[in-house]
Amino acid sequence: MTSRVTFISPAMNAALRRARFDDGWTPLDDIGTAQARSAAATLRPAARVLTSPGLRCRETAEALGLHGPVVPELAGPDMGGWRGRTLDEVSAAEPESVGRWLTDPDRAPHGGESVREFCDRIARWLADARDLDGRTLAVVEPEVVRAAVVHALGMPVAAFWRLDVAPLTATALSGRSGRWNLRLGRPLAAPDSDD
Repeated sequence: MTSRVTFISPAMNAALRRARFDDGWTPLDDIGTAQARSAAATLRPAARVLTSPGLRCRETAEALGLHGPVVPELAGPDMGGWRGRTLDEVSAAEPESVGRWLTDPDRAPHGGESVREFCDRIARWLADARDLDGRTLAVVEPEVVRAAVVHALGMPVAAFWRLDVAPLTATALSGRSGRWNLRLGRPLAAPDSDD
């Protein structure tokens, strides 16, 4: 049995534009909503659709015409006391904490999840997803895509920061026999018959 999981990153919103640690309640902006609606026809049907709990993911799924349950395990990382603040604000107020967070995957100076804890959570979800037959579409935060790629390729957790996930792109994993193969960030605006 081959399981296929296509991760869709959310469309643009104010939190992404300002590099703000999203609090989960920032809606899509008008441009992001329009782009997601125009990309709706590029997605092939799937056996199941899943969504991260964040508002931008739920609104992206809706604009894409996708309907499925919210999965708490697919939430973005818990940013603790940094939630709702921009990276610039936190860097100015807590430069040493930000430096430790960016260089040590086991540190969580903000009081939320460390990068390692977050990647481990997504790895556990992927282990369960390997047993799903057919194709799954999951509209998730960009950090979830990063963590999934780190796990799928057996990369060191520190590589998490070396991966960029553009808004409204599809990253596909196909798995069987205990391993995953990766297909990176296809823009949803360009239909592709291989996904």
